[in-house]
Amino acid sequence: MTSYSASTMIDNKPAAEALGEAIERMEPEPTGVGVFELEDGSGLWEIAGYFTERPDTAGLALLEAMYEVQFIVTEIPETDWVAKVKLDLAPVAAGRFFVYGSHDEDKVPEGAEPLLIEAAMAFGTGHHGTTLGCLLALDRLVGEGFSPRAVADIGCGTAVLAMGAARIWDVRILASDIDEVAVEVAEANARANGLYGRIECLEAAGFSHPVLAEAAPYDLIFANILKGPLVALSPEIAANLTKGGYAILSGILNEQAEEVIEVYAQNGTNLVERQVIGDWSTLLLIKS
Repeated sequence: MTSYSASTMIDNKPAAEALGEAIERMEPEPTGVGVFELEDGSGLWEIAGYFTERPDTAGLALLEAMYEVQFIVTEIPETDWVAKVKLDLAPVAAGRFFVYGSHDEDKVPEGAEPLLIEAAMAFGTGHHGTTLGCLLALDRLVGEGFSPRAVADIGCGTAVLAMGAARIWDVRILASDIDEVAVEVAEANARANGLYGRIECLEAAGFSHPVLAEAAPYDLIFANILKGPLVALSPEIAANLTKGGYAILSGILNEQAEEVIEVYAQNGTNLVERQVIGDWSTLLLIKS
């Protein structure tokens, strides 16, 4: 069955949220509405409504006049998205780590550290430059003989980074996310990888959860999120790292990296290595 999207952009958050709410009240009703800030530093917000039948032209025209925007209406053909993702997501090698879906189980190289992420749970698979950069930074630390006492994966998504650490070290590993669904996915992935009970999955913002506080300080902290939250979390990450402990940070556009490096340096957490993959930078930092 063909469905439809009606999307536009606007340059401030309150107007974007108001427009999103207005789309929710349209007839026919949308099946969903998305409002999110673009990650390119432009300050633009994208607003999109999704419909099972063509959206009302007059209703869109009224919203265009009210908010001074222009909608683009697109037909979305019926697609088996999981099958498409399986075709698009080839296995990824990141040093000793090998990220794959169960449909590629026969391709896991001998001696690799396997990380199974199903296509249906494909946010944070290793295909994005941020996750790949974090796994490569982890691989570097392992190669240098680094051995932590405790590890935290903040904003864990699929928990692929926490699972990578659990493949190497039998230590306390906590994975947290602000999204309840992400926490459920993290737990399911840990179970699918035979790591259930090795990783503690928590719903938390930053280090606010008492279990995260109790386990601190950490010798290794992952935070693959976005520049804004990374900057806001810099004092907390520094405070929760041991001296000589490492932070692996990503979700940072290349043009944002210097600002993040500077903010962390002000908190005594200094750059060891910056890795650029496509548009994204991954930072390996050490607490001096």
